[in-house]
Amino acid sequence: MVFKFGLGGGQEPSMSEVHEQQARRPSAAEAIALDTRRKSVNDKMVTGASQITMRQSIVPVTLVTLLFFLWGFAYGLLDVLNSRFQVALHITQGQSSGLQGAYFGAYFIGPLTYSGWFVRKFGYRYTFMLGLGIYCVGALMFWPSAVKRSFGGFCGSMFIVGSGLSTLETSANPYIAVCGPPKWSEFRLELSQSFQAVGSVVAPVLASYVIFKNVGKNGESLTSVQWVYLGIAIFVGLLAIVFYFAPIPEVTDADMADQAEMTTATTGYQDKPLSKQFTLFWGVAAQFSYVGAQVGIAGYFINYYTQARPDELITVAQHQGSNFYAIAQALFAIGRFSAAGLMYVTKPRYILLAYQTLIMVFIIGAIAIDSGHGVKANWGGLSMLMLVLFFESCIFPTIFTLSLRGLGRHTKRGASFLVASVSGGAVVPAILGNVADRIGTRKAMVVPLAFFLIAWSFPIYLNVAKGKELDAYRESHVGLQEDTVDEDNRLGSVAGGVSEDKDLEASRVEVKGV
Repeated sequence: MVFKFGLGGGQEPSMSEVHEQQARRPSAAEAIALDTRRKSVNDKMVTGASQITMRQSIVPVTLVTLLFFLWGFAYGLLDVLNSRFQVALHITQGQSSGLQGAYFGAYFIGPLTYSGWFVRKFGYRYTFMLGLGIYCVGALMFWPSAVKRSFGGFCGSMFIVGSGLSTLETSANPYIAVCGPPKWSEFRLELSQSFQAVGSVVAPVLASYVIFKNVGKNGESLTSVQWVYLGIAIFVGLLAIVFYFAPIPEVTDADMADQAEMTTATTGYQDKPLSKQFTLFWGVAAQFSYVGAQVGIAGYFINYYTQARPDELITVAQHQGSNFYAIAQALFAIGRFSAAGLMYVTKPRYILLAYQTLIMVFIIGAIAIDSGHGVKANWGGLSMLMLVLFFESCIFPTIFTLSLRGLGRHTKRGASFLVASVSGGAVVPAILGNVADRIGTRKAMVVPLAFFLIAWSFPIYLNVAKGKELDAYRESHVGLQEDTVDEDNRLGSVAGGVSEDKDLEASRVEVKGV
């Protein structure tokens, strides 16, 4: 069933079906007006959303960006819960990785089965609502888990939360990437995901000063966890209702196929089957490795801090570790905003290579440096690890958008694979936690280093082999002004019955919305 939905299922259009509709393409204004009907849209239908301009995309992109803050908040709480449960439930670092395993394991199942199929069948709006509904149920399950003090119950609740968030990511990431001019795809997703990073900053701060402020004399009370997740459930449930009425124009796979043929960069990749999209699958492998390494570092940052502060009591060190983790997440958020700014003026593939190279430099520093010599505070190693989080900031959204480039009609299925690769977060922390139990957290950072090395190969490949094609999207005029196509697009040459030269000449004319 996974293989069927992941590779063969859904409503993906054929190129002949797209070409038949291009003679009478609706305007972007018609596509936006279509959202008021709140009906699911056939994914084989060209709606005109392929030409949505920056101005027209502002409202829907802003609304969807709210979702990024939500799962940033959930992710930030996850990392603090990891260390908190070690104390409250008397479990080891290796056992506590079960939380990450449950949360990110859901990412492997959802996008390749129900959520990937659902977004192709019913569209983005109803997938947003489905994800929020599942998230709400998972948050409610934290109450009985806390009452029973069941770590297995928490893992089950976190699996449901992860299922909801993976459903949101299956729809929100590609939606931000495709809703608007292709020239600014990386910039849009980077900027939106910056607010996810803000959520990750807010969560550990609240955890330190509000959620876990009163945990009992022995630090084992979980009452605050119950109330926090009840509040999250209520908020998420209300947000699902808001999204039913929100202006969310659908962008179908047919629209993406249409848009791909309007651009300079198209080289016919979308004409190939999904199994031949080698850049996509390299990106999936890189994303799996990168996310696993990022989650491993985040999940054991507080453990790294406590072992770097042998001069403090464990309870004090854990509290301070939460504070320093909040600072590190703030650096992560700043890094995302900085990368978004850089993407406005330079090529995303350069930024991806530079940031991933610096990750390699600073993670090696975090492993090698022990400025406290096991007796005093290891501020050198801590500073290196915090800089790793700064340069991690832009990697996920940039890999995501660059992997989707040129997929056209394969965009939604390609996005499902990329979201499923987030399941790397279920694998690497488990390895890291068990290694850390044996040799210490600082030395165990060789585990994420190895996975970062695999991810590093992707930007090297893009810059060496795919630079010209990726740069062509930065020069595209589609969506910058209403009803325009790039001069040397493929719209004319794909239609039969006319010579290629005449078709290309005809394609240089503006496409007017009817």
